[in-house]
Amino acid sequence: MKIGTIELGDRPVMQAPMEDVTDAAFRLMCKRFGADMVYTEFVSSDALIRGVSRTEEKLRVRDEERPVAIQIYGRDVQSMVEAAQICEAARPDVLDINFGCPVKKVAGKGAGAGMLRNVPLMLEITRAVVRAVRIPVTVKTRLGWDADHRIIVELAEQLQDCGIAALTIHGRTRAQMYTGEADWTLIGAVKSNPRMTIPIIGNGDITSAERCREAFDRYGVDGVMIGRGCIGRPWIFREVKHYLQTGEPLPPESFAWYLDVLKQQVLQSVERLDERCGILHIRRHLAATPLFKGIPDFKPTRVAMLRAETVGELFAIMDAIPAPTTE
Repeated sequence: MKIGTIELGDRPVMQAPMEDVTDAAFRLMCKRFGADMVYTEFVSSDALIRGVSRTEEKLRVRDEERPVAIQIYGRDVQSMVEAAQICEAARPDVLDINFGCPVKKVAGKGAGAGMLRNVPLMLEITRAVVRAVRIPVTVKTRLGWDADHRIIVELAEQLQDCGIAALTIHGRTRAQMYTGEADWTLIGAVKSNPRMTIPIIGNGDITSAERCREAFDRYGVDGVMIGRGCIGRPWIFREVKHYLQTGEPLPPESFAWYLDVLKQQVLQSVERLDERCGILHIRRHLAATPLFKGIPDFKPTRVAMLRAETVGELFAIMDAIPAPTTE
């Protein structure tokens, strides 16, 4: 699979852009475990143009991350064009446009998935951004606004005609947010449409190596993107790549090995921010990780972890966690 001139190999697996999750340290961690392409947190075009320092920080990418994409969102043509050009100067490999974020503060203002209610503007923005930069432009979106407006098959053709280099589809509508199950049948319908010539990347509910392989084999997508399935579990890319290559599950590591990965994430987060903010930032990963499933009466320990205020306190709690029993 190629995005523009960027060769990603056969059946690439990518790390999805996620706000407050996919900072530089986490991207490098996912890359270390085999992610074929990584994405920044999404960048507000308005905030970028205003020079908001926290937003500008999101543009910093390292050569070790490559290929890496910067994702932007906004609701008007001019700000998106200006933001795209600023992003291009940061030298990402790909510029991705977010037409899929469902949260109220984004979609409710007409950006992200809110664009699914204004397709003419979505297409106008896409055409203008493609013309404004020299790097490949891709789009990430959803099936439609709600169950009565699942427009993705027609919309995919329209976006392709705007000149994008690839399309990522999350298999839910905006109305679904992150509830229910992702519908991959419509992603497959886009891929099987003979008019589509650009790569189609599927996203939604990829939480295991087996589900990832099913996405490729059953729906024919060119690539798969993993979002929430990698939070607190960056090693999922290692598991997926091994399964795709061999057809066999990767033998599990020791509990201590996985715990050490989480500790590395904590230390990287603290180094990037400071002890207090770094621990606050990493709590989402600690809360989401499946590592502690199967440990009886774990709730008090989970609460203690999420309340810890220093690295020493947090690591002492983690070191006292018994390995879960396996049957």
